[in-house]
Amino acid sequence: MFRLGLRRSFVVAIGALVLVSCSEGGISAPTDQVLARSDQGSGSDGGQLSTSSNQVKLKALWWDSGYDQAISVSKTIDAAGGTISIPKTGLTVSFPQGALTGPLKITITADKDYVAYRFDPAGTTFLKDVTVTQQLNNTAIFGDPLRSQLYAAYIADDNIRLSGSVPVVEIEPSTTIFSVLNPLLPQAEVWIIRHFSRYMLASG
Repeated sequence: MFRLGLRRSFVVAIGALVLVSCSEGGISAPTDQVLARSDQGSGSDGGQLSTSSNQVKLKALWWDSGYDQAISVSKTIDAAGGTISIPKTGLTVSFPQGALTGPLKITITADKDYVAYRFDPAGTTFLKDVTVTQQLNNTAIFGDPLRSQLYAAYIADDNIRLSGSVPVVEIEPSTTIFSVLNPLLPQAEVWIIRHFSRYMLASG
């Protein structure tokens, strides 16, 4: 059953503003929260989503240049919070204080072809919102005006292929950050999660 993540948009906006404040003038204020409804078959911008049997299907974004192999990083995060990054892919995941009750070794694995990640241990849930930031400078859409809405989507099946239209279980609240030099050019996507699984950045 498709579940739409409509919660905690305020935290997404705050994360986006932090991203802006830490930049050197290359990123502007956040756009509106992304929404999509499987019953309506459309995104918040009015663009049509591909649906089948009430299941939303999205197209995963490609990396601008694929990697030779999947990229993994591991780090232990405890109740004090912390940050895990994959500099090569432009991903940063921030855990606030109190998101976890104790130390946990976390592993994030980036797909070698698509802007998608597996977060382990799978099934881990958090007491507070975890903020995910994906820089777009090494993705296939960078440098061009945004032609379709971006979505941060949760994929329940770790083994599903990401080519073509991919069925997703949940779309997370997300914000697209645009360049201050050209407000049509996307620079980053910020979204929030409350559990670990497989996520991808996608378009309708």
